[in-house]
Amino acid sequence: MEEKKGENILLMDIRGLAPFADFFVLCSGSSDRMLQALADAALEGVKSAFQVRGRIEGAPREGWILVDFGDVILHLLSPDRREYYRLEELWSKGQVLLHLQ
Repeated sequence: MEEKKGENILLMDIRGLAPFADFFVLCSGSSDRMLQALADAALEGVKSAFQVRGRIEGAPREGWILVDFGDVILHLLSPDRREYYRLEELWSKGQVLLHLQ
């Protein structure tokens, strides 16, 4: 995400808090085009490195793309959607493992 100019990247350990995933990755993108580029890069990178196919929900124009890799869920959000939904606060019991501003 950092290589593709993703912003405010956060890796959160949610093991024991949610039955559907172990980790969340949150990343902001400044435009629809950037959100799509981040999603594409994640899909290609994870498939190449781990032979895992992701599933996409949402669309760039909605300001939120979710990429489900099974145990890891990637949330790509526009800054206004990230501020509105405040996933960091919602999942505040999770442990932040990495935070790149």
